Amino acid sequence: MVQRSEPASLVTSRRRTKSGVLIADDDVQIRRLLSRYLLNEGFEVWAAENGEEALYLASLHQPNLIVLDLSMPVMDGFEALKRLREWYQSPVIILSAADQEREKVRALDLGADDYMTKPFGPAELAARVRASLRRADRLSAAGQSDTAVVEFGEVQVDLGARLVKRAGTEVHLTRTEYDLLRMLVTNPGKVLTHRQLLQGVWGPEYGEETEYLRTFIKQLRRKLEGDPSRPAHIITEPGVGYRFTE
Repeated sequence: MVQRSEPASLVTSRRRTKSGVLIADDDVQIRRLLSRYLLNEGFEVWAAENGEEALYLASLHQPNLIVLDLSMPVMDGFEALKRLREWYQSPVIILSAADQEREKVRALDLGADDYMTKPFGPAELAARVRASLRRADRLSAAGQSDTAVVEFGEVQVDLGARLVKRAGTEVHLTRTEYDLLRMLVTNPGKVLTHRQLLQGVWGPEYGEETEYLRTFIKQLRRKLEGDPSRPAHIITEPGVGYRFTE
């Protein structure tokens, strides 16, 4: 039987709000702090102390977003994430310790949308939650149609025509450069790991060729960024991968 980790007054709101967030962390102080803060920010909140309870509450309440700690008893965050992604399509933000780079990459490869490194403040988490929900809403509304046009800075990417322009002038990209750019711009704000990008663009036999990927990222920045040495849109996530921001 699932045991509730918090009194109901701490983990649920009295009235239905627009977005619901499930927090799964075995640290009771973190659960309380984040639950109270998100409640005050207008979210409906549920809390779980392990992966097993998180799966139960996710199926029961269908939250708009899940915050999932990687290190939990009974069922850890990796197994919970793997099972969630069999049916749950909404955003998942993972929480990890500062020395868990490999764990972050593994979780992102399993389908997490973003990660935060402990310690962090509740306001920072709330900002990430809102950003992830906005991104999910945009993707749902647009359907990422093949005819969509993505704009950032001076750049326009016409996905239907496979055409890229900067300040109105066509930019020549190789097929591989375009495929890499397309994968980035159709996942705005989401951290894509080296493995996800390599396998998505080059195929399943790739995954460890990070220097190879870095070369193509450098080329895209040179052609599309205002200052390639200080990119504003194709952002490096050290030790993990890359994130596209509009």
